Amino acid sequence: VLKMLPDYIVVDLEMTGLNPKTDRILEIGAVKVLGKQVTEVFSRLVCPGRKLDEAIVALTGITDELAAEGDCLDDAAGAFLEFAGELPWVGHNVIFDYQFIRQWEINHRIKRRCYAVDTLKIARKCLEGLEHKSLDYLCGYYHIERKGRHRALEDAKATQLLYEILERGFLEKEPGLFAAKELQYKAKRQSPATSRQIEYLNGLLKRYQVKPPIPLAQMSRSDASRFTDRIIREYGKPSP
Repeated sequence: VLKMLPDYIVVDLEMTGLNPKTDRILEIGAVKVLGKQVTEVFSRLVCPGRKLDEAIVALTGITDELAAEGDCLDDAAGAFLEFAGELPWVGHNVIFDYQFIRQWEINHRIKRRCYAVDTLKIARKCLEGLEHKSLDYLCGYYHIERKGRHRALEDAKATQLLYEILERGFLEKEPGLFAAKELQYKAKRQSPATSRQIEYLNGLLKRYQVKPPIPLAQMSRSDASRFTDRIIREYGKPSP
């Protein structure tokens, strides 16, 4: 018996960069599908607490001013997980988005399993002849319209339509690709910077007139160590 996913959520995130340990979630978008019908959508901008790279602004159209109006990550991620519930995820290179959510969960000691289907994996296997397998390219190939590229909800909606097309075309031939599998991402908990680190950094910032990339209160211990090392490399160690 071919097993289709009757209920699932399609997920897409925008981030400040590619590294879940050092970069931040910028936007979360998701589409809930129950009984093969879209029943609800989720969209939250997240304030990353840092200046965005010009490349990210150009890609997403999300400016520093817009991002500053976003929710704090704890509120957005908590609301998203409530929206998602126990449903399996669908996403284009879904492990990439999952890493950022999972890092937040690890930081908050949340234990949860997540199962997912990846439209990128399906495309790589079933559409070998195509030049590219990116969401942009596949939306063009299948004439999937989007109001805005690289905005989380619009990309989630596009991925949902892509998933339906791929399911109709290839479920019978490659049923294993459409079975939700558990996502794996192992990472250490990022504990907040210590009061000693923050105090030392404050002294360096005052002395050298440096602006931190993110507020010191948002830094993890490793963020604070890296930033301290960077300042000392650039300006030298202050004499006692």
